[in-house]
Amino acid sequence: MTELRKRGGGGADPDSADNISDKEADGDDRLGLAGDAEGECDGDSKADTPDYPLSTADTDNTPECLNKALEGLPPRWKNYWIRGVLSLAMISGFFLIIYMGPIALILVVMSVQIKCFQEIITIGYRVYHSYDLPWFRTLSWYFLICVNYFFYGETVADYFGALVQREEPLQFLARYHRFISFALYLAGFCMFVLSLVKKHYRLQFYMFAWTHVTLLIVVTQSHLVIQNLFEGMIWFIVPISIVICNDIMAYLFGFFFGRTPLIKLSPKKTWEGFIGGFFATVVFGFILAYLLSQFQYFVCPVGFNSESNSFTVECEPSDIFVMQEYTLPTVLQNTLRWKTVNLYPFAIHSIFLSSFGSLIGPFGGFFASGFKRAFKIKDFANTIPGHGGIMDRFDCQYLMATFTHVYIASFVRGPNPSKVLQQLLLLQPEQQLGIFHTLQSHLRDKGMLPPAAVQAE
Repeated sequence: MTELRKRGGGGADPDSADNISDKEADGDDRLGLAGDAEGECDGDSKADTPDYPLSTADTDNTPECLNKALEGLPPRWKNYWIRGVLSLAMISGFFLIIYMGPIALILVVMSVQIKCFQEIITIGYRVYHSYDLPWFRTLSWYFLICVNYFFYGETVADYFGALVQREEPLQFLARYHRFISFALYLAGFCMFVLSLVKKHYRLQFYMFAWTHVTLLIVVTQSHLVIQNLFEGMIWFIVPISIVICNDIMAYLFGFFFGRTPLIKLSPKKTWEGFIGGFFATVVFGFILAYLLSQFQYFVCPVGFNSESNSFTVECEPSDIFVMQEYTLPTVLQNTLRWKTVNLYPFAIHSIFLSSFGSLIGPFGGFFASGFKRAFKIKDFANTIPGHGGIMDRFDCQYLMATFTHVYIASFVRGPNPSKVLQQLLLLQPEQQLGIFHTLQSHLRDKGMLPPAAVQAE
């Protein structure tokens, strides 16, 4: 199959110089999907490049009332106000969802995941559909269901052990969960092999890889978002708010003070916005972490009460959410005239989270910008006026969620007694009794239980 060529035949491309350099650097155009520059022939068959745009993201879907209100403003300021109004609306909706509790947050994460997946798959489908091989989109959604079944099944087994033990069907599904998940995936794999069509093998494997990379980026990291949520809503709210703050502050600093371009992938990004966003985000993250650490509703892990069949956020706060006294370094003591300061340890953790969200998090956005440039699209979709698609707003969030999950596992989380107990309840009675005697002997050796002879008296 011939590599896909430049859209519209041999017409001149205003960005041809950039495209050629991109091709020489990393061979993007050889994938046969972007259609940026003249492709090289393979000798398989005639190329079938779609002659319509890959995205309708440039369509103006701004509400008519907002367009009328901003009529007459220069395009730069009009876009500024549109982004500002929609940003405030989204932030208000975010606060409302937080108020509704963990279930609402989980449903929102699932909805965002599905929409992001749809936006990325649609870009591939617009190319793939021209080959009249409709199984691509069908199999893509099938694999999405399989992967979600696997991840959410793991979550149910980990966090809702009491519910699983009480329901016989759930016990069967939990026991053979991974085998069932693998069997479902194998069914999709076999369907893909059966769908292979002569002369289009290469493109079909491109699309198979496209689907799996999309699952890795979107579904896997969405699962980590939910894992963070179960550690306590503060681990969900603070990282997401950090990215939102950095996005807004970097935009504002760049809008008003930006002069020096930051990276070619995003020509509008500036060093002034990058640096200003960093300092503003660190301050914001510290203040937000300090405020939320005071409320049990935010700091307690999300649990499941088997008696009321509902989520609970009640606990004795862990040490990182208990006020502690810290001695300041000598330099700061001389400057601030303070010897000690009272802080929540989580506020200190927030500095590291904010630093990552400001310095490394934007690279998720740069990655997405490179992806969009490769396919000559401005945005992933036109869902949100002035912002693009849902994926355009969550490109940095997924990277931040992964870092937060790794950070918790590496520096915060200790052994979880509730999970250990759930595993013990799955054992046979004689196995449970053996563990009981082993634990009893261990505690006696530690002096935490009286010797056996004394206990018998």
